[in-house]
Amino acid sequence: MMEGHKITGLLLLLLAIDAGGAVPREGKETWGYVDVRDGAHMFWWLYYTTNPTHNYTQVPLVMWLQGGPGGSGCGFGNFEEIGPLDRDLKPRNTTWIQASSVLFVDNPVGTGYSYTDSSDALAKDVATVASDMMVLLQTFFKSHMEFQNVPFYIFSESYGGKMAAAIAQSLTKAIGEGSIRCKFAGVALGDSWISPLDSVMSWGPYLYSTSLLDDRGLAEVDGAARAVQQAVQRGEFEKATELWSNTENVVEQNTNFVNFYNILTQDPDNTAKMVAGDGHLASLLRRHVRPLHKQSLSQLMNGPIRDKLKVIPHDVTWGGQSAEVFSSMAGDFMKPVVDTVDQLLAAGVNVTVYNGQLDLIVDTMGQEAWVKRLKWAGLPDFNKLRWTALDDPTSPGQTGAFYKVYQNFAFYWILKAGHMIPSDQGEMALEMLRMVTRQE
Repeated sequence: MMEGHKITGLLLLLLAIDAGGAVPREGKETWGYVDVRDGAHMFWWLYYTTNPTHNYTQVPLVMWLQGGPGGSGCGFGNFEEIGPLDRDLKPRNTTWIQASSVLFVDNPVGTGYSYTDSSDALAKDVATVASDMMVLLQTFFKSHMEFQNVPFYIFSESYGGKMAAAIAQSLTKAIGEGSIRCKFAGVALGDSWISPLDSVMSWGPYLYSTSLLDDRGLAEVDGAARAVQQAVQRGEFEKATELWSNTENVVEQNTNFVNFYNILTQDPDNTAKMVAGDGHLASLLRRHVRPLHKQSLSQLMNGPIRDKLKVIPHDVTWGGQSAEVFSSMAGDFMKPVVDTVDQLLAAGVNVTVYNGQLDLIVDTMGQEAWVKRLKWAGLPDFNKLRWTALDDPTSPGQTGAFYKVYQNFAFYWILKAGHMIPSDQGEMALEMLRMVTRQE
């Protein structure tokens, strides 16, 4: 195992580069590589909290996992959502390091700055993803002992949630066995790919209810979704992935290319990227991996940030293996992990589900569908609760979210947000973080 360039405890200058040149900002951070398997190298990046009243031992440590699979947390999650700087290297007012230390991990291997020596080393399922993460976390907590007694949360987005559920289960076991020492406090599943079929089966009704489908369009989308359902029921998961991509095509054709990540915001690049004869994997990559690697972000990560880090191998390009990561996981893509969530709840792990009102790809209707089928003993009482409204932090007196909490399960409905909640509603996302990590 190797931890590349580790700078724990040093005060580093984070360069904000603008037209006027380099402007230094102070920030305590560290990063490095861990060899999680032979030929598989995972990159992580830690930001210590900048909380003005508490040091890093007094606030939680949050690990952020991006989706895709193949989306980079160190890139997209960091510079587009919750890190201290945005992609223009300007300070972000809603950065999560105000309330916690944040650990970004480029996961699975091959994502972002993480890389493999050959395609054979890429993960093919969430079991391998979880196993790799156990090696990384074991190394991290051994080399950063100051975090062993700090509450540790896993926050995730999209496919990152599917991986987070499996990782949380493996971590709980590892802590029990004594192979990892940390204070695991909970997992949060944001717009997460927990039950793919529930998502796709709800697309038609959701789009119809928001006036984005007519009767004919609803029939066509529902028909395509039923074909996915039949493939899943037969256990033909790679076929289900192909048919799921076809369902997305049917949605686009009937909605004038609705944006799957926010139904109120059309993506002008989406139509331009469509070419006749696109295969289903090419279509999926176009919709769900390329948006996480836009040119401006790629230029940043392969330019100023790469120069700052000084540890990225010369033959590794940020995002260079992302398409291969996605393709390698294709057989696992449509498999549900609802049972894993049930097992986490039964084990007493704190589980939070949070979802954006305007998300289509993982719409709230689909999330509610699998939640209602949980075998968790507390579900009947959770369902009896009336939800509580939360004020929008930017508009006092206006509702920004609703939430329900019972025992070790919570659900947050985030209004006016799509798939990337921290990008769309940064203040509300930060408030949710504080509540989930018990910093109200």
